[in-house]
Parts: sequence; structure tokens; C-alpha cells
Amino acid sequence: MDFLPEEIENYIIKNTEEEPAVLKELNHETWEKVLIPRMLSGHIQGRVLSMLSHMIQPTTILEIGTYTGYSAICLAEGLQEGGKVHTIDINEELEVMVSTYIEKAHLTNTIINHIGNAMEIIPTLPGTLDLVFIDADKTNYSNYFDLVFDKVKTGGYIIADNVLWSGKIIEPSENLDADTLSLIAYSEKINNDDRVQNVLFPIRDGLMIARKK
Repeated sequence: MDFLPEEIENYIIKNTEEEPAVLKELNHETWEKVLIPRMLSGHIQGRVLSMLSHMIQPTTILEIGTYTGYSAICLAEGLQEGGKVHTIDINEELEVMVSTYIEKAHLTNTIINHIGNAMEIIPTLPGTLDLVFIDADKTNYSNYFDLVFDKVKTGGYIIADNVLWSGKIIEPSENLDADTLSLIAYSEKINNDDRVQNVLFPIRDGLMIARKK
């Protein structure tokens, strides 16, 4: 699905910071070799994630859903010196590709790539989190939020991708599948949680940003 008219997207790209070379290469290889390449954050959303990370200046980031590593590299750009990104994905088939690009980005000591079930790995992570990016299986979004919330420091952020789900979230209820229903429930959950300040940005497929009060 095209999220914006091509002319508008081209105008946005023209007026946005250039995609770093290593990310441009990763973008190309993902589209060339990996299943469902539209899962990649891509140029514009990647620059948004980088910008948010620079604004937040996190020490510790958790990403749930690594895919090919594009968004983890973007998020790492705004880390404080000595900061870490923990990224988790259940798909071990992409581990070599992810590790290759982490190395190309000179982030082998910064990005820690975990392979396995996020629900099992998250409780083992030490310390507090400044920023969490949720971009994994949609039916578990609410579970991931609940699992990380106490680990997120006051003033920290939880960002969830794909909350607009290609517009499916406004289709008639009888047409909605489990993923769509879960994403609707997640947005409602965040909007009704007085522990956070939230805004849904219509960037690409929708970013729900929640700041812990």
C-alpha cells in the first residue's frame, strides 16, 4: 500500500536529511532479498526515529522486532556516549544480515542483538529504559507495553509502529482480523492510560508515541 501520493512522498524525501549510506545499502538489500520488505522502516520513518532519539538522548533503548536492523541503527544515532540498544527478534534467519549491517555501521559495541521470544527476554534485561520501540507481532503489543512499562523511567518513551495498519483500523468491525483488532485495542489502551501522555503521528503506517508521566 502507498501511504502517500508519490509526488508528496518525493517532496518529503527532497526536504529531509539524506539517508546514510549504510542504511541506503541495507534498504536496497532488504527489498532485494528479504520477505515482506515493506516491514522496513525506510528513509523517512528512519530519519524520524533518529530525530526522536536525538531529542530524547537515551542511554538505553529497547527495540522489540529487529527485522533487518534498519530501525535499530537509526535509533542508535541519538544515544548518549556509551549507550546501548537492545533489539529482539524471534527470526534467527536474519541474524547474519543484521549482524553484518551492525558491523558496517560500526555499532557492534552499541547494538545488542537478542534472538528469541521477547516476552521471555525482556524480564532478563537489566536496568531501566529511556526509549522502547515496539514493532513486532501485533497481537502482543498490549502485552509488550505492560511488560516494559515498569522498566521505563519517568519521562521515558514507548513508541509503537503500524498503529494505522494500512487504514484497516477504520474498516467495518465484521471485516477486522486479529492483528487489526489488537492494534485498535492497543491505541485505545494507550489513550485511556492516565500514566502516559500520548499522540498518534500519521507517519508512514502510524506511530503511537507515549511518554511516561
